[in-house]
Amino acid sequence: MKAIRRFTVRPVLPEPLQPLSDLARNLRWSWHTETQRLFQAADPEGWRPADADPVRLLGAVSAGRLAELAADQHFLRRLTEVSEDLRAYLDGPRWYQDQLAKGTELPAAVAYFSPEFGVTAALPQYSGGLGILAGDHLKAASDLGVPLIGVGLLYRHGYFRQSLSRDGWQQEHYPVLDPHELPLTLLRETDGTPSRVVLALPGGRSLYAAVWQAQVGRVPLLLLDSDVEENAPGEREVTDRLYGGGSDHRLLQEMLLGIGGVRAVRTYCRLTGHPAPEVFHTNEGHAGFLGLERIRELTETGLGFDAALETVRAGAVFTTHTPVPAGMDRFESQLVARHFADDGELPGVDVERILDLGTETYPGGEPGLFNMAVMGLRLAQRANGVSTLHGAVSREMFSGLWPGFDATEVPITSVTNGVHAPTWVAPEVLGLGARMFGAKRADKALAGAEVAEAGGAEAGGAAGADLARPGTPRRWDAVTTVPDREIWDLRRALRGQLVTEVRKRLYASWRRRGAGTAELGWIDGVLDPDVLTIGFARRVPSYKRLTLMLHDPDRLRALLLHPTRPVQIVVAGKAHPADDGGKRLIQELVRFADDPRVRHRVVFLPDYGMGMAQKLYPGCDVWLNNPLRPLEACGTSGMKAALNGCLNLSVRDGWWDEWFEPDFGWAIPTADGSATDEERRDELEAGALYALLEDRVAPRFYDRGAEGLPERWIEMVRRTLVTLGPKVLAGRMVREYVERLYAPAALARRQLTPAAARELADWKAKVRAAWPQVAVGHVEASADTVVGGSAELGSTLALRVRIALGGLDPDDVEVQAVAGRVDTSDAIAEAQTYPLKPAGGHGLEDRQLYEGPLALDRTGPYGYTVRVLPSHPLLASGAELGLVAVPGETTGADTAGDAGVLLR
Repeated sequence: MKAIRRFTVRPVLPEPLQPLSDLARNLRWSWHTETQRLFQAADPEGWRPADADPVRLLGAVSAGRLAELAADQHFLRRLTEVSEDLRAYLDGPRWYQDQLAKGTELPAAVAYFSPEFGVTAALPQYSGGLGILAGDHLKAASDLGVPLIGVGLLYRHGYFRQSLSRDGWQQEHYPVLDPHELPLTLLRETDGTPSRVVLALPGGRSLYAAVWQAQVGRVPLLLLDSDVEENAPGEREVTDRLYGGGSDHRLLQEMLLGIGGVRAVRTYCRLTGHPAPEVFHTNEGHAGFLGLERIRELTETGLGFDAALETVRAGAVFTTHTPVPAGMDRFESQLVARHFADDGELPGVDVERILDLGTETYPGGEPGLFNMAVMGLRLAQRANGVSTLHGAVSREMFSGLWPGFDATEVPITSVTNGVHAPTWVAPEVLGLGARMFGAKRADKALAGAEVAEAGGAEAGGAAGADLARPGTPRRWDAVTTVPDREIWDLRRALRGQLVTEVRKRLYASWRRRGAGTAELGWIDGVLDPDVLTIGFARRVPSYKRLTLMLHDPDRLRALLLHPTRPVQIVVAGKAHPADDGGKRLIQELVRFADDPRVRHRVVFLPDYGMGMAQKLYPGCDVWLNNPLRPLEACGTSGMKAALNGCLNLSVRDGWWDEWFEPDFGWAIPTADGSATDEERRDELEAGALYALLEDRVAPRFYDRGAEGLPERWIEMVRRTLVTLGPKVLAGRMVREYVERLYAPAALARRQLTPAAARELADWKAKVRAAWPQVAVGHVEASADTVVGGSAELGSTLALRVRIALGGLDPDDVEVQAVAGRVDTSDAIAEAQTYPLKPAGGHGLEDRQLYEGPLALDRTGPYGYTVRVLPSHPLLASGAELGLVAVPGETTGADTAGDAGVLLR
């Protein structure tokens, strides 16, 4: 019999236990070991670490047990200590407050928008790396005291739960999530009524959404929920599933996330007094419509569209995680136009201006498509990729938005992702750190709140923006004092825990596949705590190559069954429900793992999620990653493994390309340039993978010294923790965002008063109108420097250039000489720029004269050119407008004989 109404009955806690409610509702428990242990003590049988959920646990504890706890003085003392620790964490100054006290100009608040957030398995609102990264970003911001507000959607079915059919085919299940049973609080108005966000839809309809709040330490996370009574059935389903539905459904989700998200932030700040965000950070293009809502807000104050656009751009940061154009959300322009027409959203904002922001009008684009990532870039003055390599890939991929500029100058920098160590480091590893160095020192090191003793700076991003890279802080150096035996015993214990976890999960999986108990006795012999263990777990798109390891099944079997150096592999991952190709890859691997000859050495675990991952990373010796380079934007799973002393075996893609050293693991050679087809490339790279495992990885693991320890392996573990550890922290990542992106964005936003915004918008309009007449004219170089096509190293060319300004003032432009080594086609590589200054008079044909020195500081084939860029104090870079004038046939430039000068 089916109930006609569903509701949640909450437990009534005795007065002495009231602090348990606050502890359960703040998701800091998901990374705070002492809070987890407190809840485990409350109900040891009900607390399951793999899917720990204090809210659910409190709802299941009997009244009798609650009465016992209320009278248990030892438990109450622990409760008081943990509660006071949380209060100190929430109220005390942290890194951000210390920076403010030093006089550093920082934003009053930052709004961080993402389509998914992986904070804890108890709040399943994530599908993969993007969501886990967003959750780690919030946690690290909380640890550092950054005043962040997270914004997302509450999906009533979350992402799917995965199981396998008997023949190994992925099956999807969508559980119903009741927000009243989750660690969430409904945002309410001062009169107690639920707050509502409303969007206008075509045809006079409306989309309503409630706002639920999760508290992630110090950071509020606002999740919009369309399953409310005011909505018609179709609108109630807008937030049903993560990444579900067709184009119209996805567009409504993204409108609610972006436009509704800004309105939710405004409501939250009004009700709580939280400072209004000065910076809006868009984590991937899904939330790009937030910029349109901010423009609408400003136009209602009397600011014109163009001035409002400049104001919005100044305070916006856009992060792309996509390494290929196919990964971007794109909609038919007509569909977008219908939702922003006169009876739709954003009244008063011209729909053509909206379309201009997202339409692919650049060379190679499709003008009939509206691209959310393109809109995100056009609405943000600052943008970044998520690793150094991904930044370079992004600059190349989006270079059409900045025509005339080399890809290296496209204004997209990079901030390499990091992971939240307190979430992903095993309690046993944390315990070792606490014993060796003290709990407070270990916690501070893992939070990433300390500054390295010595750091480097690498050129990267737009126009060589500095990337601050940490050195090795003192606390991490202390790992060198941990005895080899302690490290090895810990690694074996973690491997043993993984073996137990795998057997339990494999048994449950086979039962769901229809196997009877009598068939499953073999599972008791699956994996061995003394065998080299390799982990591979991630989403299953084709480019991640789940089945590369199966390219030569016989060779893989030989590795798994080697008589003295065996290998065992644990694999997990989900394919998108609509990706039958990915499902076939899973089935192929499952069928291999089902083979009785090897099933004790290789397993596939369905339903990969945070709970499984937190057991998998620490228990593996080697973390395998073999994507098609350069299609892995970052690949943070290897970072989480490394923080637990697991060594990486990976293609040099994403973060591994940036920080790989032989001390940390192994790089799988790639066939980027030698393989002309995908099959041949897979063959070459699979062969390289097998060779590494056979000749280097397995021998090093099994090569034991006098005390029976693999001394060289342990040293690699130690170097991974000491040198790689501080680099891969989310605390380092968030500090970089604050210092390199949030702080400059807040400053730029403060400078853009309404009057300054109007002036900037008018100036840009003037420059764009005049630019077709801006030209580089005759270029002269001192004749005595270059003799016979060559010049001496250390000499200087004196340049004089005539520039047609098209009615612009000299202050409106910057004239540069661009010089560097040249290839056989005269393309300049490793270019350097040298400013040329007005010479104080006009040349022929009313052209302004510019001059300046060009130092010849490199040997070999060398060349230069001259260009003109727009220049204004409020531009973030010279490439911002995408305008550049260079010598060409139509400009009358006379540079023959200057390019390709040979130095000796």
